[in-house]
Amino acid sequence: MRFISWNVNGLRAVVGKGFADIFAQLDADFFCLQETKLQEGQIDLAFPGYESYWDYADKKGYAGTAIFCRQKPRSSRRGMGVDAHDHEGRLVTLELDDFFLVTVYTPNSQSELARLDYRLDWERDFLEYVKRLDQDKPVIICGDMNVAHREIDLANPATNRRNPGFTDEERECMTRLLEAGFVDTYRHFHPDQEKAYSWWSYRFKAREKNIGWRIDYFLVSERLLPRLLEANIHQDIFGSDHCPVSITIL
Repeated sequence: MRFISWNVNGLRAVVGKGFADIFAQLDADFFCLQETKLQEGQIDLAFPGYESYWDYADKKGYAGTAIFCRQKPRSSRRGMGVDAHDHEGRLVTLELDDFFLVTVYTPNSQSELARLDYRLDWERDFLEYVKRLDQDKPVIICGDMNVAHREIDLANPATNRRNPGFTDEERECMTRLLEAGFVDTYRHFHPDQEKAYSWWSYRFKAREKNIGWRIDYFLVSERLLPRLLEANIHQDIFGSDHCPVSITIL
């Protein structure tokens, strides 16, 4: 099974940049999206053989997540069941026969860390949510998690200390998630790979120069590792300031 995750930074915009062709090219069994930036009924997008599941933000043109899947899930849910977090369209969970699939768009801490306290509340509650799922069956977590975990995961760690996405607090939240029994799949296969970024600023020709951050992840429960075949970053695919990331499992 092939899984894709992509922050499209506006689904309607990326549809105008060849999304249908990219979707077909990547040929995923599960195609997860973040930052769709739309409300229900604002787009007519369907693919033969796929069902889709959406979480919309209350605020128009903001956040939003979705999953297109070939396999019909046993159940689906939006959000994590915490009212403080469930109005921004940040979470879709599908229950399959032998695993849960969670796509997430983690809140950004924003300029001057104005939303860091909220972000840390989210991280605490998200960790508890996926740990509860993991007690039932293995979990695959994917999405824009808005953190570069290690210095190797961004181009300029020294000048980004205390910037959103590279604070000690945010990095520690990712550490706690991994310590809870989840594995960063890309680092599992490529522990020392440098310049493996998934997001680039639109400014200063950052993508052309590959001055980026790895903030898009696939994490899996440790007991799924025997089924994990590969994990990749698709830097050759354009249309957003992020590129897709993927895993393949048996």
